[in-house]
Amino acid sequence: MARKFNRQTNQMTGGEVIATALQGYGVRTVACLSGTAHTHLLFAFENHDIRIVSGRHETATVAVADGYSRVSGGLGIALIKADQGLPNAMSGILTAQQACSPVIVLVSMLPDPKREAADEWPNDWLDMVKPYVKWARTVPSAARLEEFVHAAARNALHGRPGVAVLGVPQQFEAEAVKAAKTYVAPLTLRPQPNAESIDQAVALLAKAKRPLVLAGTGAALSGAGPSLRKFAKTFQYPVIANALGRGLVPEDLKLGFSWPLAQVAAKEADVVIVVGMRLTERIGYGLAPRFAANAKFIQIDIEPEEIGRNREIHVPIAGDARLAIEVLHKALKKRKTPPRPEPKWVNKALKVRLSRMEELGKEDHAPVHPYRIGRDLMSLMPDNAIYVGDGADVQNWMHAILRIKSERGFMDHYPLGSMGIGTPLAIGAAAAAQDEAEVSGKEPRPVVLVTGDGAFGFYSSEFNAAALAGLKIICIISNDGAWGTEKHGQLNAVGKSINCELGQWDYHLVGEIFGGRGEKVENPSDVLPALKRAFAADTFSVVNVLTDPMAGLVRKQDPRVQTIAFEDLVSSLKTHYTPDVA
Repeated sequence: MARKFNRQTNQMTGGEVIATALQGYGVRTVACLSGTAHTHLLFAFENHDIRIVSGRHETATVAVADGYSRVSGGLGIALIKADQGLPNAMSGILTAQQACSPVIVLVSMLPDPKREAADEWPNDWLDMVKPYVKWARTVPSAARLEEFVHAAARNALHGRPGVAVLGVPQQFEAEAVKAAKTYVAPLTLRPQPNAESIDQAVALLAKAKRPLVLAGTGAALSGAGPSLRKFAKTFQYPVIANALGRGLVPEDLKLGFSWPLAQVAAKEADVVIVVGMRLTERIGYGLAPRFAANAKFIQIDIEPEEIGRNREIHVPIAGDARLAIEVLHKALKKRKTPPRPEPKWVNKALKVRLSRMEELGKEDHAPVHPYRIGRDLMSLMPDNAIYVGDGADVQNWMHAILRIKSERGFMDHYPLGSMGIGTPLAIGAAAAAQDEAEVSGKEPRPVVLVTGDGAFGFYSSEFNAAALAGLKIICIISNDGAWGTEKHGQLNAVGKSINCELGQWDYHLVGEIFGGRGEKVENPSDVLPALKRAFAADTFSVVNVLTDPMAGLVRKQDPRVQTIAFEDLVSSLKTHYTPDVA
């Protein structure tokens, strides 16, 4: 790769030092909000053939890096400016941190002489993010740029991954410093599980009739997919996955299931193995009524303080998810009488729910039911596709139909729930797919974004970034003309709604504005042909499907079709914020 440095003095610019260091971690694409703040670093990236995805909002810039990381498994890099940029970036930073994405945010800062004792702005801009990220530091001198980049990468990648924010005084990127060394990233440390804990887990599982494996983002981050698939197949253990854990075991409704759909079975499990999943609100905190009060829990997590956060854990296993599953698999196989769980108990628990879901959305007349989008999409979406979900109502509907079949094939705005961020996540995912395709020589994995009309409005201008980067995304909007979840929550609770209507506007024109495709769909029979055209196109598409404005009320009233269990009004909250589902 070309480097800008003085051969006689063995010096290069600070920007070149940063670019060289990051390239050692396999960085091939970065996200940046255009501007003068990172000029010398941007030219250094260009010299190293590192692509730049140019965004329109700082949260979206960080989210592009986040989406890139979730698909690639490597570092996501975002470049922003401190002053106005850091406040704008907070939603993206919080989303990436809560999703455990290894992202480095490089923040360009004004020189120290610009600081004044009585200035209305703080002396340290990073104070804004320090409580919410894994690591945040400012480089003290240009000579230490390389050291601090490696420290940021180490903190972002190791243990439970997260966001590292590195403040770089702007003048350092132009300053001449000693040339950076070619850097080889060290092997990731993988904590081994405790042998005594494994023995205790085997003893519990030996007696289990309805064991259940819950797989979360931590399982994906550890590369536990092959081990988890082997474990599930050997012992016929059902695996219910959430977040980035989806697709580690293909969702075939035999051994692999998604949490949004199959959570109704959780209350029947007698032993639950939690693999790299945090017991958050979405998981009912691991408590009744979502789980049986007397169920035994085995929890595997790389962060010991995560174990037992909301529920008593009978067997804690602090360690790497992949290694723990492999050791547990060997220990179970050594038993003379391997555990024999009840067959198909999850399927039996799902029977009523699936039957009700099958009844809905079959109409051939307008308006389109969201289930029609899901069914037609699943008939076209290849197993290796990357699905990005956004919105609220449409997410609930899609979870019923969606089946993820490959690793790192699903992401959404969970767990923060920041609406609209799915658009830049999809752009980052498409950039990662593009990079992977160049290395493998295969076609890029298709990226599908399904969003609501409310969520689409937040960062729709980011399709400019997709156009500039030449990325293909299939964006499908479920356009019910309202903030559907809020509207139907109000209707269900008080019989009327206020401040929820949006209007069913021509959002597909956004695709055309930025040089892609736009298509409006009003009839159920037109959904599949429109999706086929979007998949066949050589550019991004925005498919604007006018969906039934009243469909969401059914979801509020019938727990059988609720896949994200939450309450909208304080007056209707259930016990401990964990409503039962059916």
